[in-house]
Amino acid sequence: MSLAIETKNLTKTYKARGGKSINVVNDLDLQVKSGEIFGFLGPNGAGKTTTIKILLGIIYPSAGTASVLGRDPGDTEVHKRISYLPEKPYYYEHMTGRELMLYYASLFGIRDAALCDKLLERVNLSNDKNRPISQYSKGMQQRVGLAQSLLNNPELIFLDEPTGGLDPIAHIEVRDLILQFREEGKTVFISSHELSDIERICDRVAIINKGEIVQQGSLDVLLAGGSTEVRAESVSDSLASTLREKGGFTMSYSSGVLLAEIPDTVNQNEIIDTLRSGKANVVSVIPRRRRLEDLFIESVKDDNVAKGRKLFNMVDKGDQEEKV
Repeated sequence: MSLAIETKNLTKTYKARGGKSINVVNDLDLQVKSGEIFGFLGPNGAGKTTTIKILLGIIYPSAGTASVLGRDPGDTEVHKRISYLPEKPYYYEHMTGRELMLYYASLFGIRDAALCDKLLERVNLSNDKNRPISQYSKGMQQRVGLAQSLLNNPELIFLDEPTGGLDPIAHIEVRDLILQFREEGKTVFISSHELSDIERICDRVAIINKGEIVQQGSLDVLLAGGSTEVRAESVSDSLASTLREKGGFTMSYSSGVLLAEIPDTVNQNEIIDTLRSGKANVVSVIPRRRRLEDLFIESVKDDNVAKGRKLFNMVDKGDQEEKV
């Protein structure tokens, strides 16, 4: 297995007020395979940006090691083979899109106007390449950023919130471009809060919280298992008590309305049969695949918050949620 990124016991320590040391990144072990799209997730302040800066060679770790394309992140040879699009890139807005591309190309020693035009065409900016950046929408600025990130034909691309704040059309366009990178054999490392995007395009993910990796692996494995949501009406108090005694699932019950989330590990048919035999009206039975959002919340919140997430919004505000 070829690895594009590998860290071992990576730690970054800062001195806080009062002289106390804080590990912003703590003992982090990360593996990104060559040719995959890898999602790097975590709440604000989790250590994502610090980790990316270490991998880019911008800052140095306090302990542990990091390897990018088999070399030290600070190696200039590595920098020739990677690219980075920050969340809020700064552009010289008086420049046109084409002038911007030519300028960044010159920093790589590339004197190829045809290449710049080709990349602008690839991100659907051919008709706007002679407009100043100041007239570009945010989606257009993201696309010109992706174009400039391809100037050196990188093997590894770092993207920080590439679809954040985009309208739906621009969102889809950028997401499709990222998928094309994988088809070309490039490795893509994405830090994002857009969990639906990550779930659609990433092969594997890591979730970091308080500087530590709390989940890492393929989405197929991490999201294995699911549940079935059952909603029933005309449920008597005694029938609700009977179901409560069965245990193994989560339910909300109020004024004859019952909403239950039954994991695949529990006999769902038995619960439904009990409702029907008790003369309840089963309104809906909806199988639900486990989502990345569920995994993320469970990973970064304490147990009580995780159990209290949004499942029972369909029931009246006065309802009581309970684990049975």
